[in-house]
Amino acid sequence: MWKLKIAEGKGPYLFSTNNYVGRQIWEFDPDAGTPEEREAVEQARQEYKDNSKKDRTRAPPCADLLMRMQLKKENKNIDLSIAPVRLGETEEVKYEAVTIALRKAIRLNRAIQSSDGHWPAENAGVMFFTPPLRTA
Repeated sequence: MWKLKIAEGKGPYLFSTNNYVGRQIWEFDPDAGTPEEREAVEQARQEYKDNSKKDRTRAPPCADLLMRMQLKKENKNIDLSIAPVRLGETEEVKYEAVTIALRKAIRLNRAIQSSDGHWPAENAGVMFFTPPLRTA
């Protein structure tokens, strides 16, 4: 099973001036994970393969499914069980619905943040949209 190693460095070709913060390296260990985790990874791989054959726009190159599964498992103290908000086409948007949707989005972004504080992967949206939310 593939595992994303974060903020770790070893080997003659890796060096760092900041203790490997922000560095990510994929490693393969065929015996890693439980049988259920290996089955979930295989199912995600098969779905990605099937979707990319059907419609390339549904399976972009940077899907990051394995990384998201790993980080959600490592950050298990973050509650992601908030139900999604579904609004009808003519339904009025209420304060509660916006609050629930924003809370769910922020928790998901926290869950896929690595232990050293960066977001591994191609995830520029967080960098672009969250600075206005920062309080001084």
